[in-house]
Amino acid sequence: MYISHLWERQCLCCCVNSVSLSIPLPHSLSVSGIIAKELSSLEQEIQELRASGTTLSSEPEFEMADIMYFCRRGVESIVDDEVTKRFSAQELESWNLLTRSNFNARHISLRLSVLWGLGLFIRYSFLLPLRVTLAASGIGLLVVLTTIVGFIPSGWTYLSEKIHLMSYRICVRSLTAIITYHNSENKPKNGGICVANHTTPIDVIILANDGCYSMVGQIHGGLIGVVQRAMVKSSPHIWFERSEVKDRHLVAERLSNHVADKTKHPILIFPEGTCINNTSVMMFKKGSFEIGCTVYPVAIKYDPRFGDAFWNSSKFGMVNYLLRMMSSWAIVCSVWYLPPMSREEGEDAVQFANRVKAAIATQGGLVDLLWDGGLKRGKVKNTFKEEQQKLYSKSSINATGWPLK
Repeated sequence: MYISHLWERQCLCCCVNSVSLSIPLPHSLSVSGIIAKELSSLEQEIQELRASGTTLSSEPEFEMADIMYFCRRGVESIVDDEVTKRFSAQELESWNLLTRSNFNARHISLRLSVLWGLGLFIRYSFLLPLRVTLAASGIGLLVVLTTIVGFIPSGWTYLSEKIHLMSYRICVRSLTAIITYHNSENKPKNGGICVANHTTPIDVIILANDGCYSMVGQIHGGLIGVVQRAMVKSSPHIWFERSEVKDRHLVAERLSNHVADKTKHPILIFPEGTCINNTSVMMFKKGSFEIGCTVYPVAIKYDPRFGDAFWNSSKFGMVNYLLRMMSSWAIVCSVWYLPPMSREEGEDAVQFANRVKAAIATQGGLVDLLWDGGLKRGKVKNTFKEEQQKLYSKSSINATGWPLK
């Protein structure tokens, strides 16, 4: 069991080397926090390991000592790797007087304790009730007014835009969000798709606070479902049933039909498919880049010193998360609208997605990672393990295909 776990973690770490054979990796992948890791091939590392031993054979062959290489890489990945740490809250260099960011503290001075207690009183007795009231007002107005506008046969587009902007701005105020928008001349336009890195569900209202978008997502129940049904009555949002989400052709068709109508708002999509802790950008799903329309990249960067916006969905429910957000000092972020990008001649959807992702990562000061955000809940794919097995077999098999003795 333990060796199997080490092998899986080693695959997660070592596959960067195999990917680097065909795709140039950013310099940021060469250093991994606690353990510095230089980009080198599996063959080179095994040769170095063999050279440090008693057996100095120049010919590639199998040696029992080779297992130490895989065990070492597995242990390194357990200590620190480039993927799993992206799914937990970002570590702060200094305490921001929020209890949840200082769990490992052993001693706090009396003066700092008094200051923390005063901040706790202000946040929970004054700011939190006010913010909850504003949030309830914003959501209530959005549901009621969009439902009413849905019954108006003409002129509903203008009214719908005003209602959405007003409601989202009230919700932004409920988080005490301080947002700086850059390069507004590049704001998404009708007939296009807006793609952004994904940190939290409030990414939606952060962007919708500055313009109207058509949302894409799965139909939910409860309060979220009520809001979705009200929104779609007054604006052309795209909601899918659970059974339809996996139908890629149906999703692509509805997206294509939407962007073909220049009177409809740009579609807002988060291609990562999951929330990342705002330190990196992970693999973009290629679906939204196969449509063939103009893509408007947007980079969102949060300042964790005043409040951590990252939603760890495996640890906190939506209500708990929102309460934690509303009890923070503030949500401070910067939004950059990047120049529109189109698919180049001879470029496939995956290459286009990687180019857009790299532009977002560069502008937001984020690490550009090749890994799929699905690793947040899923296991390492068998293809990754098989790739490492193939690379190792090449180091132990000669050109004739027979093992060397």
